Amino acid sequence: MSNLVEEGDRAPDFTLPADDGTRIRLADMSGQAVVLYFYPRDNTPGCTRQAAGFRDARPELEAAGAVVLGISPDGVGSHARFRDQHDLNFRLLADPDHTVAGLYGAWREKSAFGVKKMGIERSTFLVDPAGRVARVWRKVKVDGHAQEVLAELARLGQVSQDPPAP
Repeated sequence: MSNLVEEGDRAPDFTLPADDGTRIRLADMSGQAVVLYFYPRDNTPGCTRQAAGFRDARPELEAAGAVVLGISPDGVGSHARFRDQHDLNFRLLADPDHTVAGLYGAWREKSAFGVKKMGIERSTFLVDPAGRVARVWRKVKVDGHAQEVLAELARLGQVSQDPPAP
């Protein structure tokens, strides 16, 4: 079974290719909050709703000084199409061999209809500006999840709880 990253742990560093052709290293984001979310596949109903939630919350996330990174096993080409099709405004990272998902414990045995297989457990990790995991969500329910993350950023003092000005 994979290791489980817990709240208070130092976030495991990684470097992955992004949908825009760059390579993203978590350690290079020191000093800002990072919302790191693992999702199963591009362009599936739940994953699309989850991504749209983060897309729509961008003004509040930016106000919190937070950056969003989505990670799935899909390749950069698939990520670029997914980004463009849904006007996503954050980077999607390719983890085709599940290395980073394994580091975070998001690559797990799953069971569906009595069949067990390995797959991505929809998970989100809020990494604080010091590089520590401030909050972990496992088995995420997509609807309303971006608002949960914003509420946690507010609780941690990263963002005002006042609604954004019109």
